[in-house]
Amino acid sequence: MTSAIALAAPRTRREARAHARRRFRLDIQALRAIAILAVVLNHLWPRAVTGGFIGVDVFFVISGFLITDHLFRELSSRGRIGLREFYARRIRRLLPAALLVLAVTLVGVVVLLPVTRWSVNALQIGASALYTQNWALAISSVDYFAHDAAPSAVQHYWSLSVEEQFYLIWPVLLLGAVMIRRRRRALRNRVVLALSVLGIVSFGLSVWLTALTPAAAYFSTFTRAWEFAVGGLVALLCQNRRIPRLLVFVLVVGGLTTVIACVFTLRGSSAFPGAIAAIPVLATAAVIIGGSGTARLPFWDQLAGLRPVQWLGEVSYSWYLWHWPVIVLLPFLIHAPLEDGHRVLIIAATLVLAWGTRRFVEVPAMRAPALALSAGRAFVASAIAVAVITAACFAIGIAARVTADNAAAAPPAHVTGAGECTGPDALADPATCDVNAPVIDAESTAQDEYFATPPECGEVVDSLTYDDKLTTHRCIFGAAEPTARVWLVGDSHAQQWQGALFSLARERNWELTISFLGGCPVAEVAFTGFRDVWGDVDRDRCRTYSADVIAQIEQETPDLVFTSMAARQQLVDDGSGRDPAEQFTAGLAAAWQRWAAAGSLVVAIADTPLNGQVRPPDCVMLRASDPTACGVPRETALPGDPIVAAATVAGPGVHLMDLSDRMCDETTCFAAVGGMAVFYDADHLSLQYVLRLLPTFSDRLDAAIAAG
Repeated sequence: MTSAIALAAPRTRREARAHARRRFRLDIQALRAIAILAVVLNHLWPRAVTGGFIGVDVFFVISGFLITDHLFRELSSRGRIGLREFYARRIRRLLPAALLVLAVTLVGVVVLLPVTRWSVNALQIGASALYTQNWALAISSVDYFAHDAAPSAVQHYWSLSVEEQFYLIWPVLLLGAVMIRRRRRALRNRVVLALSVLGIVSFGLSVWLTALTPAAAYFSTFTRAWEFAVGGLVALLCQNRRIPRLLVFVLVVGGLTTVIACVFTLRGSSAFPGAIAAIPVLATAAVIIGGSGTARLPFWDQLAGLRPVQWLGEVSYSWYLWHWPVIVLLPFLIHAPLEDGHRVLIIAATLVLAWGTRRFVEVPAMRAPALALSAGRAFVASAIAVAVITAACFAIGIAARVTADNAAAAPPAHVTGAGECTGPDALADPATCDVNAPVIDAESTAQDEYFATPPECGEVVDSLTYDDKLTTHRCIFGAAEPTARVWLVGDSHAQQWQGALFSLARERNWELTISFLGGCPVAEVAFTGFRDVWGDVDRDRCRTYSADVIAQIEQETPDLVFTSMAARQQLVDDGSGRDPAEQFTAGLAAAWQRWAAAGSLVVAIADTPLNGQVRPPDCVMLRASDPTACGVPRETALPGDPIVAAATVAGPGVHLMDLSDRMCDETTCFAAVGGMAVFYDADHLSLQYVLRLLPTFSDRLDAAIAAG
């Protein structure tokens, strides 16, 4: 053999069709149908189909099985793999439909979404075109601000990126076995050994990284490779084996039952894709093994062979491509949040799109003579299409950046010239003001960024730096000796108040120190996570930061300490069995008492009403003319707050500042008040709303200072 990388001799069309008929698996097509249904229903009804995301894992196992089976047969029969033909087939099979959906989605983003969302969508569409979307999401997932960012219209392309990277690497791995082969049986053994080692290493990495950084681990190719390896091992070890009918029954029925159970029992908060991912992966493998033997199960063959099931498997790829962009974009087309009727419409409409894409794009591209007869043409055509889409994304990203810069430089429209009934002032005088007035500027811009920091906050406190996390800055306002030393400390729910404190610091000549670590409470508690249980690295960093900042404030004894956090959504567990709310209340009070005993006046700012957890985050933008529809009952938006509870027991020197009466009335909490949006995103106040609250904030602070 002169080279392991060679072109395979082409089959005739008749031979190819006969081979396809022999190798076609109705049961695998049915598994595709189950997987795509799970994913789509999870995206449409996430609270009901909580574990539908495992449909992606089913697809990974199927891909590992089919591609390994195809490549190994070629290796066994010809002693080589036609890499150019293999990659050209993948291009013809996958890229035309994927790039079509990306192009249409890019147009939809520009036409339907606000300009503030162009940049992130353009970035992710470009990454999707280059099949690096999973790494883009892995990087952004470690950024706390991305936690509440609106999802992009192509977020689902992460799994396609993982698959494409698998297609790129898998043949090269198999060729490594070819170069050292001596006998055909030895070749199989070497490939099995290579896949086994890869699978074990990847699985171990998945378990380890999921425990450390679960958000990033979810999207990593390295933590998913073992799922493909499982499918590949099934292809190498279980094809055409004599398997007892009873065992086939156990494998197929048990596997299907387990997959379906996972769809409805696993949750997004599960430590995925760690060890628990082995359940749906091995269940999928069991079903494939059951169909790989010589024994048949008539009932399963009949069920899998039903035309609707097979059709759904046929269009599963295109349905996967279309369903998510429609879910994201449709609310902006109809100017209303999605309801169940809209979700049913999405299913019907995207199935039609999937059928059309399969019929007029996927199949013709696979059979097009110009592409099928020349691998080079397929590569060139795909490169040109990808280049066009990425160039368009780059241009749109620049346009979004220019627009954002112009908005940031403009006068703050909400505050300048605002009337007496604007924003929270409307709740101060509801008898004469329209609390639910139409919202003029429903779209969040740079003027609404609660995390914007002025030049005066340039000095970093090195002692509270953790790896790349720069948590703390000192802000010096004015040249004279400061009248007071003030701290604002907590997570991003403390950070959302910094705009008010910057204004007060300029006015009153304060030295202001701000210190934040996203999702992390500053309290003497056994923190375990924000919303979901965190990985070890992030959890331990939070615990260290909390202890350090509590001690530093106690040592510095500033005149004032403001603190707040998303206390309702942070998880604590000290192992005592006590109610977590009681643990949190006691831990907050203990930290505040230390500061008060050292001589600081502590102002605990009650957490804000829930937003994205109780209403569609885009509700105000979609209902700007009638924001009444975005109101939520007060008891729903304002559940028990450990900050409020702790302030009642902390004792002297601790004061509660509760501004919820400027976001809610006696019965309802609003997403917009007096023509102003209350929130910047799903979880944080708009800077302009906070600035409008400044007079109330200042008055209540003065009352706390007077009370001592």
